[in-house]
Amino acid sequence: MGMTLRPYQEEAKAAVLDEWSKGRNRTLLVLPTGTGKTIVFASIIENQVRKGQRVLILAHRGELLDQAADKLLQATGLGCSVEKAEQTCEGQYYRVTVGSVQSMMRPARLNRFPDDFFGSIVVDEAHHCVSDSYQAVLSHFPEAKVLGVTATPDRADMKDLGTYFESLAYSYDLPRAIREGYLCPIRAMTIPLQIDITGVGVSAGDFKAGELGSALDPYLDQIATEMETYCKKRKTVVFLPLVATSKKFCSILREHGFRAAEVNGNSEDRAEVLTDFDAGKYDVLCNSMLLTEGWDCPSVDCIIVLRATKSRALYAQMVGRGTRLSPETGKKDLLLLDFLWMTTRLDLCHPAALICKDPEVAQRMTKDMEAAPGPTDIEEAEKKASEEVQQEREEALAAELARQRRKKARLVDPLQYAMSIDANDLVDYVPAFGWEAAPPSEKQLEKLEAAGINPADVGTAGEASLLLGHVMTRRQLGMATPKQIRQLEGRGFKDVGTWTFDQANRLISRIASNGWRTPLGIDPTAYRPAAGE
Repeated sequence: MGMTLRPYQEEAKAAVLDEWSKGRNRTLLVLPTGTGKTIVFASIIENQVRKGQRVLILAHRGELLDQAADKLLQATGLGCSVEKAEQTCEGQYYRVTVGSVQSMMRPARLNRFPDDFFGSIVVDEAHHCVSDSYQAVLSHFPEAKVLGVTATPDRADMKDLGTYFESLAYSYDLPRAIREGYLCPIRAMTIPLQIDITGVGVSAGDFKAGELGSALDPYLDQIATEMETYCKKRKTVVFLPLVATSKKFCSILREHGFRAAEVNGNSEDRAEVLTDFDAGKYDVLCNSMLLTEGWDCPSVDCIIVLRATKSRALYAQMVGRGTRLSPETGKKDLLLLDFLWMTTRLDLCHPAALICKDPEVAQRMTKDMEAAPGPTDIEEAEKKASEEVQQEREEALAAELARQRRKKARLVDPLQYAMSIDANDLVDYVPAFGWEAAPPSEKQLEKLEAAGINPADVGTAGEASLLLGHVMTRRQLGMATPKQIRQLEGRGFKDVGTWTFDQANRLISRIASNGWRTPLGIDPTAYRPAAGE
């Protein structure tokens, strides 16, 4: 049947096939929610089927499997058999199978398949695939080419995924998708309502949902009041930590005049509610993490994340429910409402997590948004924060360079010191032993700087040792110190290294008492202290 792919989708497909052709059989594809990842892997599947392969689409939720099967049929004309519960692909002529990981992982089912039965496997929402259940299935087909598809993973996810996948074939980020017109602009706003979650614990790397629900409960009515200002003319989805919290908030919203509905995993009328919300019967939809994957409603133009999280991937999935384009409904942008979460943790996700790669820029953007009077385009906010951080870094670097210059000006160059004290062993020094050629130790560098010698120009441990030996010997003999040599030779005096400490000290005192000017009648180039002076 064929399909027309967008330019970045063509790039993604070509990149995946190229990775497989090079022998990197386990590769990743990263596409933000709403940019058509299912279309891309449907086209890749069509390519593999034409080569005569059987293909398995593996996911952990029925909605994802149904969505993949529907898109594959619409885009390519390829039908699918099903491996889920009582359904099986055995005896079916379809070359593509959609499989529930919970069903496929069972030994009794898995062992019915030869290890070369599937030539390719697509793992939807691939950030789940490092779990034991997925690995049980994937390891059963060791020679299969595996494509993992996910939306904007965070660093921790990429680290975990890197233990299984061999490469990242292609990544298309959110800012580029917005700039190229495939996702709608995001305008974020921080609501000045401080929600105290300092006492919420952490489990499995994220905030405990039960404790979040309890911490959030006292603020629900205030949140509904804030929503009256910003959400009355928008189609809003609210993510909450618990089903009980979701139900309670739905009731509160109705009291505030919203046409609110709630869905959860046990809702018997879930499909009907989602259809009615899509049709405009409701203007707010509350859920407890049910709608993070496998649900599309392009007309959503407001997202409220009341399920505080440290997972950038989860945060991006929640926000991604509102990033799709919907020109037919007049949608112009997505409003993302953020709250002042009171917490001691710095890794809590805010809108900056969607766009900032630099943690320092993300922190500045979050702080700037807290002070902003209204919604801010996140790309503009990131650009402003990036410029502010860059300016601060440049100012800090300039200050550090100035400090280093001042520091260096107070220190004597090692070669200058060697020549001033007529130390040929230092001038002509070449390391003789292995330890001498090693870099100076931290302790040696500290001692050199304390003595007044610039350690940055000392290249080896042997040179540092020799320099420190001269400093110690001259100190015992009462000779001029490196700092005295730097001070006087910097003013044009010659061979100060041959002077005594007292001779150098007396002249420096005269210069200091003269306002740090060389006294009249003294010619630095010709001056020599009198013997016994």
